[in-house]
Amino acid sequence: MHIALISDIHGNLPALEAVLADIREQGIELTYHLGDLVGYGPFPDAVVEYIANRRISGVAGNYDSTVALRYKHCGCAYEDPWQEELSHLSFEWTVEAVSPETRRFLAALPFRLDVRPAGGHRGGPTLVLVHAAPTLNTLYWTEDRSDDFCRKMIALAGVKAGDVLAFGHTHLPWHRVVDGVHLVNAGSVGRPKDGDPRAGYALLDIEEGILAVRFRRVTYDVERTAAAIETSALPRAFAEQLRRGDLRSGRPVSAS
Repeated sequence: MHIALISDIHGNLPALEAVLADIREQGIELTYHLGDLVGYGPFPDAVVEYIANRRISGVAGNYDSTVALRYKHCGCAYEDPWQEELSHLSFEWTVEAVSPETRRFLAALPFRLDVRPAGGHRGGPTLVLVHAAPTLNTLYWTEDRSDDFCRKMIALAGVKAGDVLAFGHTHLPWHRVVDGVHLVNAGSVGRPKDGDPRAGYALLDIEEGILAVRFRRVTYDVERTAAAIETSALPRAFAEQLRRGDLRSGRPVSAS
């Protein structure tokens, strides 16, 4: 069985369209999303409608739940005051831009989703989907976290050797095995920050209980999204960040 994991679309419809087209071309049986459908990008309603119409199941990201509940901020972490300022502007714009239907969809997303690809009537791995960590959808689980930290998350998730614990949130893809548990960060469809502007997602290949993880990058019409950002009230820096695949891009010269 082949499963696609898409995460952190962030209102980037062209990136989502390109990734789902790539998934279809490969004949992937199942696709799940790991949250953060909205935020930063100019097409929040269109992205949610696209996901809903295709019945792609998934979980709530921190941006999804905070927008749905009109929380005071998105729960994001910032590297410096400049990024914090942009993040607040993005959140305020997104909260006002989304439709009531989008808000209801986001509010109904679960925090966690457990999948048994083999059906549950026989042995096989369990796939546990969260946005960031089994405890909070705002916790940044980066690749450099210690094995002890990973074991704590594994225990809290209740997974065992052979299972998969999948998440996103950091926008950086990685795969690691700790005590037999596969930890998979799917990266970001709509807002990568590893210097590669192409949309990214993860593929799980499960055959007879053996799991292989692959990461794919897909070229999309970045300029379509960038132009929509630049004609909206969103910070223009977001357009340059997408063009470069680097969240530091678009920084004013005087900023540190």
